[in-house]
Amino acid sequence: MTAIEFKNKVQKEGLSLRHYAYQLTRNVEDTNDLVQDTLLKAFTYQDKFTDGTNLKGWLYTIMKNTFINNYRRMVKRNTFIDQTDNDYYLDSEALSVKNQGEIKFILKDIEEAIDKLPLNLKKPFTMNFSGFKYHEIAEILHIPIGTVKTRIFVAKRELREQLNNYGKIYGLENVA
Repeated sequence: MTAIEFKNKVQKEGLSLRHYAYQLTRNVEDTNDLVQDTLLKAFTYQDKFTDGTNLKGWLYTIMKNTFINNYRRMVKRNTFIDQTDNDYYLDSEALSVKNQGEIKFILKDIEEAIDKLPLNLKKPFTMNFSGFKYHEIAEILHIPIGTVKTRIFVAKRELREQLNNYGKIYGLENVA
């Protein structure tokens, strides 16, 4: 097969090559690059093609192998191996444990403030805090839903007043 005949046959497969390249890359620019690389290799290794065999299959194989090689090259280029000593992890804050003492004091104060609430406010508030819905609390305590909402609101207001020092310390004094 002459070079002109080979060129004409390859040009006939150009559109199907472009579609196949787009299926592989999903990007127009990468598609153009892949088609160009494939055609360059096809013309470079034209003497390896046996006349009378499947040209389209041969071109698709070149394209697929080129795509795979380019992908591997890209992955290898974006991968690096850090061979430095990892001594700096010893001082890393991610591995340190913070002192939980302050949190324990705060939780103790919150529990004491809740315990100081009158029972008619404490019960609906703790039930709501545990995940019960207003209507469920109303059914369990046999009180109207409006009363449940009011008692929870009043309990929150009293807790806010009792714990306002923490609001000042942590900048939450204006939280509703």
